[in-house]
Amino acid sequence: MHTSTDSHWATVKRILSYLKGTISYGFHITRGSCFALHGFIDADWVGSIDDRKSTGGYLVFFGQTPISWKSSKQRTVARSSTEAEYKALADGTVEVIWLQYLLTDLQVPSVSAPTIWCDNLGATYLSVNLIFHTRTKHVEVDYHFIRDRVAKKEIQIRFVLSRDQLADVFTKPLPVASFITFQFKLRVDPPPSA
Repeated sequence: MHTSTDSHWATVKRILSYLKGTISYGFHITRGSCFALHGFIDADWVGSIDDRKSTGGYLVFFGQTPISWKSSKQRTVARSSTEAEYKALADGTVEVIWLQYLLTDLQVPSVSAPTIWCDNLGATYLSVNLIFHTRTKHVEVDYHFIRDRVAKKEIQIRFVLSRDQLADVFTKPLPVASFITFQFKLRVDPPPSA
């Protein structure tokens, strides 16, 4: 904000215009019998042209309903796309585990370990395979708690194709067709016509 340019101002105006045009949209919450937690995580590698930091995001579902989401710039510059995704995976894992504890406190039964979907094979393999450690020494130690959670079977990390990665809406600009598809999959509905 201290060194904003016309380009920054144009971006802010575009965001405000988008928000104005979608202010009546909302999530469609459905009642269901499925009490499973699952999440999607994603990161854009060096997406910021100002400081080359990545943006990470996650989206957590309880059954078919999105209940938690976040998008934020990562604190450090990632040296690889795997590192950026793994950092986002760590943030998403923390959120899923917290929600799992909350549901346990509320006495909501858990049918299985939550699944987290990641579209980066390197990050997916890193969460379960210690052999990758030599290639990822630069990844901070505190992110390796994911492996412990996977080993304890508290979470499952699964690969998802990029075209099915719902967290993309939080981390990067999308073509209109992809955006509309994700909007439908997220059950973000316009208001009913009067």
